[in-house]
Amino acid sequence: MEQSCRAHEELSTLPIMLCHIILSGREIPGQNVVSVAPIEVPDESMYPRFAEPIPNVTVTVGRDALLACVVDNLRGFKVAWVRMDTQTILSIHHNIITQNPRISLSYNDHRSWYLHIKDVHEVDRGWYMCQVNTDPMRSRKGYLQVVVPPSIIDNMTSTDMVVREGADVTMVCRASGYPEPYVMWRREDGQDFNYNGESVSVVDGETLTITKVSRLHMGAYLCIASNGVPPSISKRIMLMVQFPPMLSIPNQLEGAYLGQDVTLECHTEAYPSSINYWTTDRGDMIISGGKYEAIPVDSGYNKFMMLKIRNITKEDFGFYKCIAKNSLGETDGIIKLDEIPAPPSAFTTTQKPILDNQTIRKKGQLVQTNEAISSTFQGEVFDGQIRDFDFYENSAPTHNLNINLMLLFCLYHIILVS
Repeated sequence: MEQSCRAHEELSTLPIMLCHIILSGREIPGQNVVSVAPIEVPDESMYPRFAEPIPNVTVTVGRDALLACVVDNLRGFKVAWVRMDTQTILSIHHNIITQNPRISLSYNDHRSWYLHIKDVHEVDRGWYMCQVNTDPMRSRKGYLQVVVPPSIIDNMTSTDMVVREGADVTMVCRASGYPEPYVMWRREDGQDFNYNGESVSVVDGETLTITKVSRLHMGAYLCIASNGVPPSISKRIMLMVQFPPMLSIPNQLEGAYLGQDVTLECHTEAYPSSINYWTTDRGDMIISGGKYEAIPVDSGYNKFMMLKIRNITKEDFGFYKCIAKNSLGETDGIIKLDEIPAPPSAFTTTQKPILDNQTIRKKGQLVQTNEAISSTFQGEVFDGQIRDFDFYENSAPTHNLNINLMLLFCLYHIILVS
């Protein structure tokens, strides 16, 4: 037995003393279990043999693991499970030896022997051996790999940051897990950003360092950790870039005519957000309401200032100032509002009756009628009136009809020219 134990020690990490305990019939210290002595069988074909290797098992922490040992021709021999790296006997045949409550044993047809580990911990990672008490001892081993999904180490990871424009900024993201997580950075909105002179969408590594940060870098960044074990995890970090207000004016000279409505416009950029307002050329602050309507439109650190002036009068022409202030500074811009001539009235087409409730001579008789003889004129009616004309049903006297027609033609021509 001594020789077989030494030979077995050379093939595994099981110590000679543990081998003696399993192979002998002595009690195991601290346990109420008696192991079984080895059985010597003269014919090699009568020995037990492993039907298949013990497969390596990978399991996520917190799940259950199952290791299988399949032995043919076991007969009266016994099977034991041993944790190799800690040299711990877990079970001998039908009996659980370890005090670990998460470990249990099951078997099937005296051939398949299963080691169950519930709620796997990282400390369970390692080699496990299935042994049969032959002489020499026979064994197979399998590896239990315990993987851990990534997690962000909050106390070692950056939080939201506020920096001045032009400074350097470094954001750090630490993650744990097994295998060791891979960490990458990207913008939450998916847009590319300038990184050391290059436009990139993703930066690898636990640290993201941006030199000479600008307002264009402002936004939310995601630190994403993954190691092939789902789920991946991310942390959102806001980068805020402070700068004094800047202002631009699309049109510094605006024109309007009396009675018109006009809108003046300024564009500003600032962080922290600026206080924006309008003043007249006399320095009076313009309050929204009545004649004036100040319309602010915000878009991130951009603001659009619009001032609507209704029903322009002579007193409204002059200079208007848009002003933006924050804790880092202030700026302003001036817009001049000039008077321009009102556009000419557009020609309109009107239809006016030539005669309305007029007296018409018909065959020498005076006839009162509400019927009107109409013609179409373009523009204003000449002299504000149309004179009465005599109309005859017959062509006699012909010269009177011709004169009337000529007068009509002249009147129509005068109206067109005017």
